[in-house]
Amino acid sequence: MVLLHLVDAFADRPFTGNPAAVCLLDAPRPDDWMQQLACELGYSETAYVSRIESGLSLRWFTPVIEVPLCGHATLASAHVLWSVGRAQGPISFETKSGVLTCERSGKLITMDLPIAELTEVQPPVGLMSALGGARPVSLQRTNNEQLLVELDDEESVRRIAPDFRALAQVSVRGVMVTARAKNPEFDFVSRYFAPAAGIDEDPVTGSAHCALTPFWAGRLGKQTLRAQQLSKRGGTLEVALAGERVRVGGRAVTVFTGALTV
Repeated sequence: MVLLHLVDAFADRPFTGNPAAVCLLDAPRPDDWMQQLACELGYSETAYVSRIESGLSLRWFTPVIEVPLCGHATLASAHVLWSVGRAQGPISFETKSGVLTCERSGKLITMDLPIAELTEVQPPVGLMSALGGARPVSLQRTNNEQLLVELDDEESVRRIAPDFRALAQVSVRGVMVTARAKNPEFDFVSRYFAPAAGIDEDPVTGSAHCALTPFWAGRLGKQTLRAQQLSKRGGTLEVALAGERVRVGGRAVTVFTGALTV
């Protein structure tokens, strides 16, 4: 029997944060089955956890593609394993981005993720018009084919209204738009768009903070920061730079649990 859980990640109450479907597989399933289920469910990510000889395997699928890294669905997967009693202490997942470890302290779950390297670049063709003519303070490209667009202030991040059809044609996997936070409770804010991957706007994006954390740590001279993602659902992240790794923390809430019949 394949158990299916819907978890709101980076959330301390239901219907906020970023929803992820988590499937605890009882046996290997073909890639096309996993992709079809992710499309059927329609969440920004569906995570598949399976037992392998060396421990636990974790894979992530959007409604249209498999991705090499997803933070919120990793956090959701660890939350599920602890909730159903399949794990007690720290959890390590073997993934396409290497071994990812999750730990918990009370209700806070902290993930150890690989840092994203940043290089300053010129805007690719079509980017700025797809972002409504936004004028970046700086523009960086990550080593995993995402763009980090820094804007003047938090209100510019809130107001941005991308043309998602046009943005899907830009040669990039995803675009994070960010600025220093206005609210003193936070250090920086962001939004994340990935229409080419089937996600117009992702509510809260853990993997984006593999780039946002070192970027703002350098800007602000701080190793530990508090971040807010300004999507409609919204979410809060506790992040820290740790050498060549990034620690990304948040809470999670299970919304429903069921069993697949296929």
